[in-house]
Amino acid sequence: METIRTEALGRRYVMGQSTIHALRGVSLSVDRGEYVAIMGPSGCGKSTLMNILGCLDTPDEGRYWLNGTLVSTLPDHALARLRNREIGFVFQTFALLPRQTALANVEMPLVYAGMAAAERRRRANDALARVGLAGRADHLPSELSGGQRQRVAIARALVTDPAILLADEPTGNLDSATGTEILALFDALHRAGNTIVLVTHEREVADRAGRTIQLRDGLVISDTRNGGAHAAA
Repeated sequence: METIRTEALGRRYVMGQSTIHALRGVSLSVDRGEYVAIMGPSGCGKSTLMNILGCLDTPDEGRYWLNGTLVSTLPDHALARLRNREIGFVFQTFALLPRQTALANVEMPLVYAGMAAAERRRRANDALARVGLAGRADHLPSELSGGQRQRVAIARALVTDPAILLADEPTGNLDSATGTEILALFDALHRAGNTIVLVTHEREVADRAGRTIQLRDGLVISDTRNGGAHAAA
């Protein structure tokens, strides 16, 4: 079953006297439970595509369905509700609130959803346990390593049980050993049935996924299945 389907997505930005065509008719689909990497050089449209898939932006042309719902024409308030319910984000910069504990950071999407405090705490503690941080719930981000901060960010992305996990260069701010640990965690989340779309410019990161979509100049230039131990569902 398709979780994501796009048809001929186009997105352009006006910069002074120039028009930048970030996406030029991108069509793709991602099935439930897939692990897909989106690759390409800087300026190829990766971040623009991720923002549209994450309902942070809307296309100028084309259509986007998420779990069968046509979302490319939804108003902002409906996009915000859908984003909070269906999409989990993991960013390169972690994007944690520095004065809040790991538990409070993970709870944040549930606060926005209006969930009762006791249920929020239970689900946030469960999410921290899933990423191996059951003993760090009361720590501030400054008391955690880079890898632990990224694990908190992943727990926050998982706490709403989203339809899709979107990760934008999730190992970009980590040393190679810690980055490998985080990628192993994504492997485990995929094996547990999570749908993952990961943006990267690193071939070794993309190779962990089951499929790699390459962009160049706003176009899909290849869509290939990966081999190797990490590609199996």
